[in-house]
Amino acid sequence: MKLGVFLLAARFPGQSDIDALKRTVDVAVAADQAGLSSAWVAEHHFMPYGTCPDATTLAAHLLGRTTRIDVGTAVSVLSTAHPVALAERARLLSVVSDNRFRLGVGRGGPWMDLEVFGSSLERYQHGMPAALDLLLRALHDPTVEGDADYPFRSVPLVPTPLTPPSVHVACTSHATVELAAARGLPMLLGMHMSNEQKRTFVDHYRAQGGPTDAEHVSAIAVHVADTREEAVAQVMATAPGWLTDGLAAYIRVDGGPGPDRDPVAYARHLCDLHPVGDPAHCARGLREAVTTSGIDHVIAMVELTGSPDHALRTIGALAAAQATPPGPDLGKLA
Repeated sequence: MKLGVFLLAARFPGQSDIDALKRTVDVAVAADQAGLSSAWVAEHHFMPYGTCPDATTLAAHLLGRTTRIDVGTAVSVLSTAHPVALAERARLLSVVSDNRFRLGVGRGGPWMDLEVFGSSLERYQHGMPAALDLLLRALHDPTVEGDADYPFRSVPLVPTPLTPPSVHVACTSHATVELAAARGLPMLLGMHMSNEQKRTFVDHYRAQGGPTDAEHVSAIAVHVADTREEAVAQVMATAPGWLTDGLAAYIRVDGGPGPDRDPVAYARHLCDLHPVGDPAHCARGLREAVTTSGIDHVIAMVELTGSPDHALRTIGALAAAQATPPGPDLGKLA
């Protein structure tokens, strides 16, 4: 099992954006020092659900603050970013970090980002394959030329990394699974999915001819406390406030309704879906996540309460779990 952290930089009630980002940076540095495998940075615009508007910028900072951990984006949004500009940043970060940068990309959503950044619902709905193909050419080739979707003359690309950055595709539908499989790219699967749903995506990926050895990444939520009841109580006392503010900030560009999740019910859903509890409960949850989904690279959202102390305690448990052969529980690890 490879364990990492998934960093939302969520702003909880009573916190500032500075509080959220400082906590996230501290979590990434702690994960590096604790020996975890990776840290993946989310990207959100115009909302407190996540206060990082540019995942590559925060990833660059984290690469500078760490020494050994891989740092990735989960995700950089291809519906609003130019693929060549994103490829240039990825090539640069790969070079200066000794190939520790990982590029996760996705479609994003039908939100106001499209309007602000001069994109469109058409590009969001249909432009992902063309954008991904141009991105891959710009990551791997010494020169790149545009096409019908992105017309420009041939240009040389710098810098040239010894190894092109790896690319993961965020998959939320069978169509994106098929796109990732056709390009031979591993998937990033979100924490809204159950282990069983992730398994169906892995099976579909392989059925579509995707590589059997692709290193998919699975995002989950993890929160460790002394007891299951205490862990759930801590999450339920804090996460609904974050979700209330965060989900309300999702504004569709076409004026349609935003997410209809009930914040309290969704917080409880996360507690029941993921390893939230005492060390033994979380150990079982981690093993089940890997066994059922078939994905052995797990990245944990450890900021479920917005508390730096809670996040750091959970990181300690994760680090020991990664370093220790499978056992009955994480009692000695938390």
